[in-house]
Amino acid sequence: SRDTVGLSMAMMGAGGLASPLPLLLALALLSPRVWGGSCPPRCVCASNILSCSQAVLSAVPSPLPRFTAVLDLSHNNVTRLRADWAPGRLAHLYALLLSHNGLSFVSTEAFAHVPHLRHLDLSSNRLRALEENLFSDLAELEVLLLYNNEISAVDRTAFENLGRLRKLYLGQNRIARFPLELLRDGSRLPQLALLDLSANRLRGVPVGELQALPAWLRDRLYLHGNPLACDCPLFQLVARGRRRRLSAVVDFQEDLQCWLPGASAPVGILALAGRQPLNCSEAREAVLEAHLGDSVTLGCDTRLRAVRSRHWVTPGGERVLEEGGNGSAALLANGSLQLRALRPEDTGTYACWVAGPLLNETLYVELLVHNFTLHGPHDTLNTAYTTLVGCILSVVLVLIYLYLTPCRCCCCRGSDKPPAPRDDSINSSVLSATPNHAAGVPGEPCRSRSASTAGLGQNGRYKVGGTPQPPPRHGPKAQRKVSDPDSVSSVFSDTPIVV
Repeated sequence: SRDTVGLSMAMMGAGGLASPLPLLLALALLSPRVWGGSCPPRCVCASNILSCSQAVLSAVPSPLPRFTAVLDLSHNNVTRLRADWAPGRLAHLYALLLSHNGLSFVSTEAFAHVPHLRHLDLSSNRLRALEENLFSDLAELEVLLLYNNEISAVDRTAFENLGRLRKLYLGQNRIARFPLELLRDGSRLPQLALLDLSANRLRGVPVGELQALPAWLRDRLYLHGNPLACDCPLFQLVARGRRRRLSAVVDFQEDLQCWLPGASAPVGILALAGRQPLNCSEAREAVLEAHLGDSVTLGCDTRLRAVRSRHWVTPGGERVLEEGGNGSAALLANGSLQLRALRPEDTGTYACWVAGPLLNETLYVELLVHNFTLHGPHDTLNTAYTTLVGCILSVVLVLIYLYLTPCRCCCCRGSDKPPAPRDDSINSSVLSATPNHAAGVPGEPCRSRSASTAGLGQNGRYKVGGTPQPPPRHGPKAQRKVSDPDSVSSVFSDTPIVV
């Protein structure tokens, strides 16, 4: 102002060649940001915040104050973000807002001068593709908003070097392929805790690999609003999320829909239970099965990301608190419980108690230990199986005797005794060593019948009554009874079986 200039000249005139400090002070009053840069036209500067929203800008204003920490350029007409939009290094800038600009081009070198950016909003623009290494200069980026664009292609290296990215919003785009490389093994985005892929063009998702993700990531994996094809694995994935109270399922349960073949409208994924043509059954949490002597690891799949403490409780009520544990149970560094040399009494439900900063969670894992080793013989045989095998062996032995055994009879029945009835029970005689029929009067040899009545039977056997009388024997064995060739009880007699 004139008063300030006059005061400055008066001080200089009074002091002659005095110190130039008063002049510098006066210039500072005229230009309060002379060292950091002035506030651009049509923008509002408040401390380190520079707001140029709705200022009808077609380019980023220049020069920008070096002290800027938050730059809001939303709701303008900045359609291209070139590499020279920030000619100087903005070391303090941590938030850049460029939403609602019709932005269709972003240079791969556009973020070279803002290495400490943590929040980038590119939502509601006209971006169609994410080019190679587009965000590789933003090693400290934590939140990236790309929703409501026209993105259909995502380069595999577009998110390289984003080791601190926690939230990625890709909803309301045209993505037709699930970008599994963003999640696989946690190597690409190790800190990612939220991935929004809602309202895209996904027709299928890798259900098996998604189910293997930790629960804290599935809790913030949004897939609603996609034209997914209905199948039972997809239903089971969503059903497990509902049971675990995952936010991505509970908060958008009505929007989780899929398409049946030939249908004109989508159906709710959770409505597929018992519905034709799929008739999906809700899969329960898997029961972990093991065998005697095995070692297993029970995972504590909590949906809490920041865990302060955790411990396990065994079916017997024993608490496992520290790493190493006691006995056969050991708590691992990642919170899992390892059980070694399993015994039958280790069967039961194990509980994992997790304490978080805001709430707690309890998880249950059921373990079933089979009473035999995996590679050894069973300790007990199935009763039905052994009964069936016994019956088959009995029938085989009877058939062998009836059709493959020639007659080796040494004597015959007496003519005064009729043959035994044919309706004797096989079951009562097949394992009996006692003959069912008498062999004549003890001590008296059998009388032979006429040879003219004898005839050949099956397999060269002589029919009953055609067996020649054996020579008389002397001694103790002379009183021994002989087997009846028509009796099943002789299958275990001294008569040899010739095959």
